Formats: sequence, structure tokens, C-alpha cells
Amino acid sequence: MLEKQFYKIFLKHSFNIPVKVNYWDGSSAVYGDGEPEVTITFKEAIPIRDITKNASIALGEGYMDGKIEIEGSIQELITSAYENADSFFHNKKFIHFLPKQSHDEKESLDDIQTHYDLGNDFYSLWLDPTMTYSCAYFETDQDDLETAQMNKVRHIIKKLDPKPGKTLLDIGCGWGTLMLTAAKEFDLKVVGVTLSQEQYNLVSKRIEDEGLSDVAEVRLEDYRELGDEKFDYITSVGMFEHVGQENLGIYFNNVAKYLKNDGVALIHGITRQQGGANNGWLNKWIFPGGYVPGLIENTQHIIESGLQIDDLEPLRRHYQKTTEIWDLNFNKHRAEITEMFDERFVRMWDLYLQACAASFESGNIDVMQFLLTKGASGRVLPMTRAYMYEKENQK
Repeated sequence: MLEKQFYKIFLKHSFNIPVKVNYWDGSSAVYGDGEPEVTITFKEAIPIRDITKNASIALGEGYMDGKIEIEGSIQELITSAYENADSFFHNKKFIHFLPKQSHDEKESLDDIQTHYDLGNDFYSLWLDPTMTYSCAYFETDQDDLETAQMNKVRHIIKKLDPKPGKTLLDIGCGWGTLMLTAAKEFDLKVVGVTLSQEQYNLVSKRIEDEGLSDVAEVRLEDYRELGDEKFDYITSVGMFEHVGQENLGIYFNNVAKYLKNDGVALIHGITRQQGGANNGWLNKWIFPGGYVPGLIENTQHIIESGLQIDDLEPLRRHYQKTTEIWDLNFNKHRAEITEMFDERFVRMWDLYLQACAASFESGNIDVMQFLLTKGASGRVLPMTRAYMYEKENQK
């Protein structure tokens, strides 16, 4: 009886849409006014002590294990929880525990390989052909994902106002599309660094296959170990979310260190306008060591590193759309992915992708591009943003 009373209070305050709940004892209840938009079925009770320890972990694992079923949109359900100020995402009564995080070089290597070395075959099933695993940029409503990812890559490079023959460092180069586009279309000499063996193998092959070994190099190396090398430009996409709160200053100090005087950097990553945060379930199961820094937090580190901000662009709606497309692609290949891993893995990743879309939809997280200069802001850049959109910048 006490358990059911706890669930009633807990669920009644978790969502801002009407939700039907089917309990393990066969009883049902509707919380909220109107026709239920989502139905949650508890096949068994999740212990109260687990929910009060960390509700995100307890409920996420309950779904992974099939103890909880959801009929309707998971994205819509999670969006409503993020938008409800009293839900378990915001109530400190349900966030008593967070997985321990460490970000020395060994831990960083393990964390990156845990996520990104699941296999290129896996990621190729649901990413676009460019293998770009970050926010796309939809210039028109008609853009498909591949077009939007190439839009993003070129948008980033154009912001640097690059000059042929100069050098570019891509910190956290992924599967190489940005760095190799910079080499092929903008005549830059490029170096990419990654901690993922799978990414390194693919980028190495692309460099060889495309005949770019004279202008492109990829290294399986921690970005903190580049020594005294200097570059005209630096790009880094989806990287600062992985370095940890305690290493954000080190990250931006290294960006400044590797830039030549009057060099230009474009740093693209997930941030929060409300301040930094992490999520216990994501940290435990998807991105070990992950931390989403706050906008002010990043800005302070940028200033302290000696860099200056020339432009700042939020792309929240673009990442919502990107993650929604990824989840559609993922579910088209659900049977294949289940065969590669298992049903628990598939439920976990479907939940992750829909939760990301919900987090962007609700404004719980954002993604921003920081255009930075080592020197007075904009001294080496055009006076207006018009140059970022000129097609002739592209070969």
C-alpha cells in the first residue's frame, strides 16, 4: 500500500501531459487531465530505494530490462518530464547518487572506446554516409541528413575564413569528414586526433583511398599530448562534453596553446543555458565520464584561456531534428542491431536517442558553436557574418 502511494505521488508530479499508468497488480490510474497521450506499464515494482537513490538510473534500467513498457512516444514522455519543474529530473530528492567520474588520460581512453568502439558497422547502420555523429545543420526543410551534415561541416570551416595552404587541427576528429573536407575543398593541411581505434582505422583508410596523405594525417592520441605544435585553425566538434568538468579549463587552455597568434578556432558542442549538469543513467550506460557544461562556465574558461569570442550560434532545434532522424534510422535496423548485440542493448540505445531528442526539444540542453580568436576578437575576420554564407568560399 505504501509503495503504491509513493508511486502515485511520484508519477502525479512527473509529467505535464496526461499519462495512464498500469501497475504490476493489475490496477490502473490516469494522471493529468484529458485523454492519456502515453501509457506506462510496470510489469513489476521498481524498489522505492532505487528510485530515491537516482530515479533516472532506476527507471532507465527498468525500461532496459523490460520491467517497464511504454506505449506512445518516449520522446514526448521525457520532454514532458523535463518541462515539469517538479519532475524527478529536477527534484533533488531523486538524485542522491551519481556514478563516479574520472578524466585522467587512461580513463578518457576507456570512456571514449566504450562508446565509439562499438563498431563502425553499428554506427554505419543509422548515421548518414558521412559517418558524422554530431548535430547536423538543416539549411532547408528539404535537406536529408547527409546534406545537412555536409552543410554543418562546411558551415564550420567557412566560419574560420580559411586561407589555402594553412594548417588545421581537428580535436576529436570522429570518422574524419570535417578534416578531409577541409583538405579537399579548402586546400588546408590537416591533422586529426582521436582516442577511438575504430575511428582511427577508418580515417586512415580514407586518407589512403582518397590520396590525401600529403595533406592529411590522423593520430590515435590524446589531445593533451600534442606538444608545442601550432596551427592556424582549430576545430573541435562534440568534444568538450567528454573532458569532464574539472578539465574544461585544461581543454580551452590547450586550444589556445595550439593556436598561432591571431589563429581562429570553431568549438562546437552540447551546453546548457541553465548551467552545467550530468545525468546518472547516461553516465552509467551511454557516455561514461560525460558532463554537459553550462554556457557561462564555458565562457569563463574561454576568457581565462586568453581566447576571445567572435561569434556564438545556438543550434538546439537542429540537434533535436538530427537525433529524431537517428532514432528513426536506428529502428529501421532494429532487428540487425539486436542480432549484433541483444534486445537490452537495443532498448537502451532507443531510449538514449529519444531522451536526447527530448532534452533538446525541452531546452534542457543546447548545442552551440563558439567562434574564437587568439587575439582581439575578429581582428583577422571579416566585419560581418556575410562571409560565412558565401558559396564562393567553397572550391
